[in-house]
Amino acid sequence: MAKHGKKYLEAKKIVESDKLYDLKDAVELAKKVSYAKFNASVEVHVQLGIDPKKSDQNVRSTVTLPHGTGKDVKVLVFAQGERAEKAKEAGADFVGAEDLVEKITKEGWTDFDVAIASSDMMRFVGKLGKVLGPKGLMPSPKAGTVTDDIEAAVKGFKAGRVEVRNDKTGNVHFPAGKVSFEDDQLVENIKNGLEQLSKLKPAASKGKFFQKVVIAPTMGPGIKLDINALSIV
Repeated sequence: MAKHGKKYLEAKKIVESDKLYDLKDAVELAKKVSYAKFNASVEVHVQLGIDPKKSDQNVRSTVTLPHGTGKDVKVLVFAQGERAEKAKEAGADFVGAEDLVEKITKEGWTDFDVAIASSDMMRFVGKLGKVLGPKGLMPSPKAGTVTDDIEAAVKGFKAGRVEVRNDKTGNVHFPAGKVSFEDDQLVENIKNGLEQLSKLKPAASKGKFFQKVVIAPTMGPGIKLDINALSIV
């Protein structure tokens, strides 16, 4: 069992462990119990009613946060010709083709947050599965990162689109902004993100989709949300 430091334990005293909080109250509390010396993120953790061992119940897509994440997202694009030019114009941080594939293969370089590829580049990018897959960076049609509308994809991820995918325990995690955000901005980001996530329920998943929802600052205790009060599940 993980041991927590003094600051965490002090912050945890403020949170009622058995209470289910209203979203607005939870956001206020998350900002209060954040003890990081930097502008920490506020993260959303959702336990889904899925069996992650079954491929037809896995969730992988994107949600768009109206106020962004507060993070400068580094976007890499695998593209050539006109699509490469559009990627640069849209604000991509790194644009290339086989040269980037080689850099990642030989150096293990992954200094980016999102990798987008045009469909014609996947014959090269497909070789990177062992490097990018474990880091959650492998382009995928389900995540909107294999697309021929490169411009829209780059702008979307720069503006606040984030990928959501369940881990091996059936949980989904996504950032909802920074503790420096206004309360209303965090509330809107979280509610919008959860509303979009709720629409991704696999047909093979039976019963309640959202089992538990917790929000927490990067450094601080988790706060359980009253799912029924969200009126979205």
